[in-house]
Amino acid sequence: MSKIVIVYHSGYGHTKKVAEAVASGSGGALLAIDAEGNLPDAGWEQLNAADTIVLGSPTYMGSVSWQFKKFADTSSKAWFTMAWKDKLAAGFTNSATLNGDKFSSLQYLFTLSQQHGMLWVGMGMQGPNAKHHTRDDLNNLGGYAGLMTATPSDASPEEMVPGDIATAVAFGKRIAAATARLSK
Repeated sequence: MSKIVIVYHSGYGHTKKVAEAVASGSGGALLAIDAEGNLPDAGWEQLNAADTIVLGSPTYMGSVSWQFKKFADTSSKAWFTMAWKDKLAAGFTNSATLNGDKFSSLQYLFTLSQQHGMLWVGMGMQGPNAKHHTRDDLNNLGGYAGLMTATPSDASPEEMVPGDIATAVAFGKRIAAATARLSK
């Protein structure tokens, strides 16, 4: 059976909710980076044993959170031995505004995966682009490189846009299908 691990940092619970939705669609396991940028005991072993690693971080000031960056820098031990080479990778981010420079965070996650020699899985779905589309349509923010969600700064995780959560579940299903295909 394929193993999918969603490793993420969430400052206020919004990115955690997205991670949970990706896990719901993919059947993957959640691995949270704590407030100090550390993984729980056995977290590195869990990542090394995975077939697919999904990377998630909020976008703060145009990039990933410092806690995620600390995790990424610490992953240099896995990089040194190419422990993640040829694993699948995917990524997601959340911020308060519709754009919020989320693409910078996705580009960071992609670059991290390429440093590790991983194979990237994008969204695989078009973004809606007609007047009749709403925020509840799948991939309303039009991400292709990875999943982007937006939550107003004064909204709780429970108030996140249902379409963004549905998109996260659909992205999880795509990741699971890609993982199964690669594992054949």
